[in-house]
Amino acid sequence: MIRRVFPVFLICVAAVLALPAPCDAAMTVRKPVCAGSFYPASADELRRDIARYTREARSAPVTVPRGMKLRALIMPHAGYVYSGRTAAYASLALKGQRFSRVVLMGPDHRVGFSNISVSAADAYETPLGLVRLHEDAARLRMGGGMFRTVPASDAAEHSLEVILPFLQTYVGSFTLVPLVMGPGDVMAYARSVCALANEDTLLVASSDLSHFLPRERAAARDARTISLITDLNGRGLAADDNRACGAIPIRVILECARSRGWKARLLHYATSADASGDTGRVVGYATIAFFGGTSMEQSYTKEQGRALVTLARSTIQEKLGVPVTQSPAQEQALKDAALQTKAGTFVTLTMGGELRGCIGSLEARDSIVDGVRHNALNAAFRDPRFPALTRKELDRVRIEVSVLTEPRPLAYTDAQDLLNKIRPGIDGLIIRKGFAAATFLPQVWDQLPDKKEFLEHLCMKAGLPHDAWTKGDLEVQTYQVQYFEEDR
Repeated sequence: MIRRVFPVFLICVAAVLALPAPCDAAMTVRKPVCAGSFYPASADELRRDIARYTREARSAPVTVPRGMKLRALIMPHAGYVYSGRTAAYASLALKGQRFSRVVLMGPDHRVGFSNISVSAADAYETPLGLVRLHEDAARLRMGGGMFRTVPASDAAEHSLEVILPFLQTYVGSFTLVPLVMGPGDVMAYARSVCALANEDTLLVASSDLSHFLPRERAAARDARTISLITDLNGRGLAADDNRACGAIPIRVILECARSRGWKARLLHYATSADASGDTGRVVGYATIAFFGGTSMEQSYTKEQGRALVTLARSTIQEKLGVPVTQSPAQEQALKDAALQTKAGTFVTLTMGGELRGCIGSLEARDSIVDGVRHNALNAAFRDPRFPALTRKELDRVRIEVSVLTEPRPLAYTDAQDLLNKIRPGIDGLIIRKGFAAATFLPQVWDQLPDKKEFLEHLCMKAGLPHDAWTKGDLEVQTYQVQYFEEDR
């Protein structure tokens, strides 16, 4: 069972920031060159600015695919007063995601060179601390070919540096592969970069859009550019000038997306005129996310999900004596082999935004169809926290069906390791100690986004002390869900 907890009216941005690390005598550090101009040089002021932009982004009515794996981002790199709010929309896509490596690609603005420059430094520094380079940066640089170090670019280029404080805030601890790209064989670039893309790696292209057009022309041109990007049309993007200063890094991501079946989602668009009021010479900015794959072993279609939700409602209606008419399409959908497989399921009822019943099974004992039927009745009529549902309430109830992956043990060493390993917005958690046990579905992260608070409430739900999770002796399992809601 799951209990919906109190609504959260104030969301505080809790970020794992990269702290300054001691430098070895032999360590070379690429120092920030844009601090104090593109963004604040003070760490405290920089954190406050990013927190403000993030609050604004997270209050906007923008949704990202739940349970889908983020693969890549396009983010703007202008001064934060102009593009910071747009860049902060990356926080929506990065929520609940985890990456140990970031391949950050930007265009050459300062020097003029062909192929790709890879920094020879051991770490990049921003006011928020050091970001160490991944060993693949040295491997690429030492391998020759299209990769080399252009010291003048490394010393002056802003397109990578401006993105880093956002990544330090939203990703936390990661290693970096910094690539500044000049003209060259973009398909060869893509082959090398795509070879680095794995489950633990995020690709990021740093780019603004059109430059110095009147606002109306800029908006029209940028709309076409965004359409080309979301259509994964790299050739169209390359056909015209002044679409994006980072067109080459963007094209690299588009080639990776085309080859791997990633889908693009525009998160935010703005122009410099929104901040400056100058509509005569405008620069465009966009944050675009690319998703591919899912955290579920089995992904179910919208049609299958709609069939399951309809099944839950019709099962409750039959129990209440309300006539039910099932369409042939509905009957056929429920016979789908994917829905006849065994999986854990939950059925959740809400009314007016408040929980009205929720019961499910964590273990894959029944087929998905049978589990939804069984748990729909239990949630409506046998949840001990609520009276049985009545016919008068039926039209006001909203139904949600969750299909679960098989729970898997989460090995951890101590409380901090547990905090590091759980993934907000992705993982449902089961905890056990002796005869005490409880679970929260991943949806509960929406009400309890703070990891410590989430664990405290889960412990109390199990009848344990709120700090039981800090002792390091809980049995912990994780699972993921794909859930479907009624279109009502």
